[in-house]
Amino acid sequence: MTAMIMHSPSMTLLPGARSGFWQNSLAASLAVALHAAVLALLVHGWSPQKPPVEPPSVLRTQLVMLPPAPQPVAPEPAPALVEPSPPEPIAPAPVKPAIDPQIQAQKLEQAALARKRVEDKKRELQAEQQRQRLESEKRTREAEQQRLAEQQVQQAHQAEQARLNAERARQQAAQVAANSRQYLPLSKEAPDYPQRALDKNIEGDCTVEYTVNPQGKVENPKVLDGCHPLFMRPSLAAANTFRYQPKVVDGQVVSVPAVRNTFHYRIK
Repeated sequence: MTAMIMHSPSMTLLPGARSGFWQNSLAASLAVALHAAVLALLVHGWSPQKPPVEPPSVLRTQLVMLPPAPQPVAPEPAPALVEPSPPEPIAPAPVKPAIDPQIQAQKLEQAALARKRVEDKKRELQAEQQRQRLESEKRTREAEQQRLAEQQVQQAHQAEQARLNAERARQQAAQVAANSRQYLPLSKEAPDYPQRALDKNIEGDCTVEYTVNPQGKVENPKVLDGCHPLFMRPSLAAANTFRYQPKVVDGQVVSVPAVRNTFHYRIK
């Protein structure tokens, strides 16, 4: 390295100031050089070595199984001496007595007679059971026939009663129809709604009672209780226009009293 030294009166420094400046420059240069070296080492993959780690101490144990202690064996008892038993005496074979042939024949005959009586008794019992079964079946058939006969009689009675009821109902219906035809009106006109009732939004019912004369016209109409005063006059006027079929009793035309008709006044 070459250094140039220039002597100039303006650049001449004091000795104390020159020495302090150079010391600071030297320290700064050393610090920069040290940092540059560390950076270069880091860039090239250098890493500080870690201190070696000592492996931990391991304690090894082993389980040892000891064989069981031998148990003392008891001495086997000495076999007992068995004395031989004396031989049993042999009993003599029984001697069968001699059988009389006549007695044997009598026993066989008695056994045959007993067997015959048992068979006869069995046949009698079977015959009695058969007779009882036949009698039971006969009584069952008779009871069933009697039940069927009673059921037929009951059904016939019910049918006759139903026929009589139907005939009676038909006659009553014919009578009612004949009577209703006598009371069937031939013409009816609706009453006029009173204007005052319409203006006041008044509604109600009015029942008129009258007599139908032999000519089928209305006589003596009158208003029953409960009729609004505004509905009385139009109800009586409408009832006087009614015409009915005259009622005939025993071939004679008669009057029908107390006939009622109700007029319903509603504002739609």
